Amino acid sequence: MARKYEKLAADIVKNVGGKENVISLAHCITRLRFKLKDEKKANTDILKAMDGVVTVVQSGGQYQVVIGNQVGEVFDEILASQGIQGAGGQDAAEEDDAPKKPLDMFIDTVSGIFTPVLGVLAASGMVKGLTALLAAFEIIDTKSGTYQIMSVIGDAFFFFLPIFLGYSASKKFKMSEFAAMAIGAALVYPSWAPLLQGEPLYEVLQGSIFHSPVHLEFLGIPVLLMNYASSVIPIILAVWVGAKVEKFYAGVIPTLLKGFGIPFCTLLTMIPLTLLVVGPIATWAGQAVGAAATGIFNVSPILAGLFIGGFWQVFVMFGLHWGLVPIMIQNIVTYGADPVVITMFGTTFAQIGVVLAIILKTKDQKLKGIAIPAFLSGIFGVTEPAIYGVTLPRKKFFIISCIGGAIGGALVAILGVKLFIFGGLGVFQYPCFIDPATNDVSGMYSGMIVSAVAFAAGFAMTFPIYKDEIVAAPAAAAPAPVEEPAEEIPAELRREVLASPLTGNLVALPDVPDEVFASGVLGKGIAVEPTVGKVFAPADAEVTTLFPTGHAIGLKTVNGAELLIHIGMDTVKMNGDGFKTHVAQGDKVTKGQLLIEFDIDKIKKAGYPIITPVLVTNTAAYKDIVTVEGNKINNGENLISTVI
Repeated sequence: MARKYEKLAADIVKNVGGKENVISLAHCITRLRFKLKDEKKANTDILKAMDGVVTVVQSGGQYQVVIGNQVGEVFDEILASQGIQGAGGQDAAEEDDAPKKPLDMFIDTVSGIFTPVLGVLAASGMVKGLTALLAAFEIIDTKSGTYQIMSVIGDAFFFFLPIFLGYSASKKFKMSEFAAMAIGAALVYPSWAPLLQGEPLYEVLQGSIFHSPVHLEFLGIPVLLMNYASSVIPIILAVWVGAKVEKFYAGVIPTLLKGFGIPFCTLLTMIPLTLLVVGPIATWAGQAVGAAATGIFNVSPILAGLFIGGFWQVFVMFGLHWGLVPIMIQNIVTYGADPVVITMFGTTFAQIGVVLAIILKTKDQKLKGIAIPAFLSGIFGVTEPAIYGVTLPRKKFFIISCIGGAIGGALVAILGVKLFIFGGLGVFQYPCFIDPATNDVSGMYSGMIVSAVAFAAGFAMTFPIYKDEIVAAPAAAAPAPVEEPAEEIPAELRREVLASPLTGNLVALPDVPDEVFASGVLGKGIAVEPTVGKVFAPADAEVTTLFPTGHAIGLKTVNGAELLIHIGMDTVKMNGDGFKTHVAQGDKVTKGQLLIEFDIDKIKKAGYPIITPVLVTNTAAYKDIVTVEGNKINNGENLISTVI
C-alpha cells in the first residue's frame, strides 16, 4: 500500500542524484536541506517542476528542496523508505572533500547545528512569552506555583541549551553524541553558580577588557569561570575541538580499550580544556561579535533597520539569515535583549500585506488557491510559500515586500523595540517583546505598531497597481511547470468540456480537507461530495492509472486532458474494502461508462471524508481550467472546461 508521500520522496531522492549522492539530510519549517557529494548530479529543473515541490535553492553548501508546510511528513517518508539517515547520522556518507567557500562553510555549520533544535527552541520561547504576558497583565501571580512551573517549562531548554547544542554539534563535527553532551553538561553544572557568587581568590588580566575574577584553580592553573547557561558559541567551539581530540585518541588507544578508553581520555582532556581555554575565548569572541553588531546599530539604528529589514527575505532565500541567529541569541544572553537582528520583524507582515492585496485584486482562482494558504502561513511567520509562490514570481511585488520590510525595520529602530525572548514567529512573537524583568508591555505594543505599519505599507503599495498576468514561475505550495509556448503544446490537445463523473454537492478545491489537493499540487479542478456511489467516465478516454484499491483512477481523454478522480480522503487505507472497479488499466472507455462503484456509508463509518477531487493534472498545458458554479451537480452535466 503506497503511503501518502512515498512517490514524492522517491522522486526527490532520485533527482538529487540518488541516495549514494546524499551526505546528510535535515529539514526546517519548509525545506529539505540536503548535503550532496556533487550538486551537479541533481536534476534541479525536474525538481522545480515536480508536483509537491515549491522550488530549489542552492546556498551555503546545502541543496535545499522547498516543500512547504508538509515538509516534516516528506522528510519522515524519505528516512523511512529511501534508506537515508537524518543529518549527521552514523550511517551517513562521508562528507565531500571538495573545498568550500568560508561563508558557505559557516552558514552550513550554523544551520546544521541549529536546525534540529529550532522547533523546541521556538516553542520554549513561546512559553516564556506567554508567561511574561500572563504576568504582565496580572492574570497569574509571579509568586504562584503556576508561574514557577510555567517559568520552568520556558526556561529549562534555554538554561541547558549547551547540552542540546552539544548533541546537534556532535552530529555536524562527527563526535560521540554523549561525550559532546557531557561537555555541555559540565558547562552548566549547578556547582558553578555558587562559586561565581562568592568572593574570588584573586583577579587576573587587570586593566584589560579580559579582566576576570578567579574562583578556583585546576592543577594550579587559574580557571576563568563564566556563566555558560543559555550560551551558544562556547559549546560549539568545544565540540569542534573535542571531535579532533576524540579522533586522535581513537587512533592511538588499543581496540580492546576503545569502548571506555576513548570517552575517558576525551572527557578528561576536553572538560578542563574547555573551562580553562575554549570557554573563555569563545565567550569573549561572542561578546565581541555582539558588541560589534550593537555598535554598528548604535551608529545609525535607522540605517541598520532599513538594511536588515529590507534584505531579510533575501537572506532567508539563500539561508544567510543563519549567520545572524547566533548574534541574536548572544545579545539576549549577554545584554538581556536584542535590538539589532529583530529589525527584521516587520518583513513577515509586509509580505502578507502584499499577498492580501493580490488576493483581493486577482480574478485567477488558482492564484487565490495558492495565495490564501500562503497568507495564513505568513501570519504565523512562515513566509516561504508567499515568497516563492506569490511575490517572487511577480518580481516587482517581491521588491515591494522588501520595501515594506525596510520600513518596518526602520520603525523598530525608531521605537526602540527589543527582543527579550527567542520564541515564536509572526504574531506569536508579540509576547517576546515584553521585558520579563519589569513586565513592561510597551515593547509588545510597539511591535504591534511595527507589524501594522509594515502590513499597511505592503498592502498600500500593491493594491492600486496589481493586475493579473501570466507569469513563468513556480506556484506556491507546489509549483506547476512553466507554461510552454503554443507550438510546444501536444498536437492532440484540444479544448473540451468534461462531464461530471459523479452526482452530489460541489466543493471548491481550496475547501478540500487535504492540503495536497487544496493547494493545487496535483492540478486545477473541483471536488464533488457524492450522494450516489458511482463514478462514470467524463469523456471518451483511456484508463492510464487504476489503483488496486479502487479509490482513485487516472484518465487521458481523446482531446489530451489528463484527469485524476480521487474518491474520498485517505481512503487508500481501506485497502479496497467498499470499492468495486468495472474497468482495468489500459482500457478504452466512452463518456458515461461506469468506472467504479463505492459504498458511501462504509467510507463514512470508517471515518474518512467522501469529498472527491476531480483534477486536470496537466493544468500547465492549458491557459486556464474553468469549473462550473453552483451547489449541486448530476452525473453527465458539464463540470470542467479546458481553455487553450
